[in-house]
Amino acid sequence: MAENTEDFCRAIAAYLQRKLNVPTEYVTGIPWQEREALFDGGEIQVLWLCGLPYVHKADLAESSMELLAVPVPAGKRYGSRPVYFSDVVVRRNSACRSFRDLRGATWAYNEPRSHSGFNVVRAHLFDLGEIDHFFAAAVEAGAHSRSLQMILSGAVDGAAIDSTVLDWLGGQRNDLADEIRVIDTIGPSPIPPWVISRQVAPSQRQALRQLLVEMHFDPAGREVLSDGRWLRVTAADDHDYDPIRAMAHKAERVSLV
Repeated sequence: MAENTEDFCRAIAAYLQRKLNVPTEYVTGIPWQEREALFDGGEIQVLWLCGLPYVHKADLAESSMELLAVPVPAGKRYGSRPVYFSDVVVRRNSACRSFRDLRGATWAYNEPRSHSGFNVVRAHLFDLGEIDHFFAAAVEAGAHSRSLQMILSGAVDGAAIDSTVLDWLGGQRNDLADEIRVIDTIGPSPIPPWVISRQVAPSQRQALRQLLVEMHFDPAGREVLSDGRWLRVTAADDHDYDPIRAMAHKAERVSLV
C-alpha cells in the first residue's frame, strides 16, 4: 500500500462499518510491512497488498488469502482499468531525456519488495538487454515520496514512481510539475489488490466484495472514491496478476548495479 492511500483507507473502513454494521478498525501508524505480518498472523482480515508480494503469497501451496477486489484509478490515462504505471522521474534540469540516458546514474527505489519501484525496473532492464551494472549506484529510499525528495534534493538522478502516488503528490504540491520531468513510463501494471483472509466466513467475504464493487452506485460511496482519486472498485481474478509473475521472472536475473 502506497503512502497516498492512508486517508482513503480510513474512509473505506468507516464506510464499510456503516454499511455492514460491523465494527471495523483501520490499522495505521505502523509500516505496511508490519501490517502485512499482522495479516499473515490472522490479526488483520483485509489488506491492501503490493502486486509482487501478492503473487508470492498466492502461489504458496496452501494460501490463506484470496482476492477481494481492486480499485480503479480516476484519470484519463488509466482508461477505466485497474492498472497503474511506473513513471521514470528526473529533475527538470536533468540532461536525461530517456531511460537509456540514465546509464551510469544514481537511482533510488522505494523498497525491494515493491513491484512499481523495483521489480518492474529490473524487468524493464531485462527487456533492454541490460543484466547488470546499468546504474552507478542504487539507494533504497523507503517510500516513493522519499525517492522523489531525493531526486529534488539532488541526492539521486532518478527513480520509478507509482503513477497514482505521483498524481497525489502533484495534488499536494502545485509547483511539483515545474521541478520534475517524466522521461519514460513503464507499464501498465495490474493495480495492487485488496486481499481477504480465508478465516473470514465465505458469506461475509462475498457480502464485503459485493458492497465494494457496488459502492460507486451509492452517493456516499462515490464521495469516498472521488476523494481518494478512484473511479470505482471491481472484481479481480488471480490470472490478472500473471504479468507481474512474468516480470518477476525476468527481474530475478537482473541487478541494478
